[in-house]
Amino acid sequence: MAKSPKDLDFHEYASPACYLHELDPAYAPEPDAQQRRDVARWRKAERERLIAARLAIPAGARAAGTERIAAALEAALGDLSGRIISLYWPFRGEPDFRPWMKRLAARGVRTALPVVAERAKPLIFKLWSPGDPLTPGIWNIPVPANGAEVVPHIVLAPVVGFDPAGYRLGYGGGYFDRTLAALAPRPTAIGVGWSAAAIPTIFPQPHDIPMDLILTDLTDPASAPSGPAPARA
Repeated sequence: MAKSPKDLDFHEYASPACYLHELDPAYAPEPDAQQRRDVARWRKAERERLIAARLAIPAGARAAGTERIAAALEAALGDLSGRIISLYWPFRGEPDFRPWMKRLAARGVRTALPVVAERAKPLIFKLWSPGDPLTPGIWNIPVPANGAEVVPHIVLAPVVGFDPAGYRLGYGGGYFDRTLAALAPRPTAIGVGWSAAAIPTIFPQPHDIPMDLILTDLTDPASAPSGPAPARA
């Protein structure tokens, strides 16, 4: 049986969040093997619980909550002229930002979607606006059929769970962590999700990378940190 969070002996690691161990076998500032197994089991159970909870949210409430998050994003990001923002295709009860993408496109803001080009590798990003052709990607999640590959200034990452330190519980594949570790300059990373996804800790491991900001349906746009991500030449 997986241990509960209070039973896990966890200490935050000061080593940089990266995937250097995939490149250099000698690099091994890894936590205890039993601890890794305990954390993995706990995360799996917590992930299943949180996904079930968000799928139970009525569709109308999800749509209204997404609009509140979009308003907070507008306040936090400011002027998006000249910037590329990567969103995502909604999956299993995630906030659906496609209506906001349409409004962004109408203002001339460039938007992109993440693409799993290769399993266990960093994501790539391709330009996409509502109405552009799509093709089935891994797990049958639609991805741009023809969009140019880009490096976004801002990346929205859906959260299954999140903690007060800004760490994100995802689906367990590590794609966003690999991507943020690999990109230079690193985009502004914003976690988005439901307020009910808040948990005391995700028990972050050395490879986990915290979000720069996490916004939920309860974020007050008036109190959201403001200021656009820096433009890239």
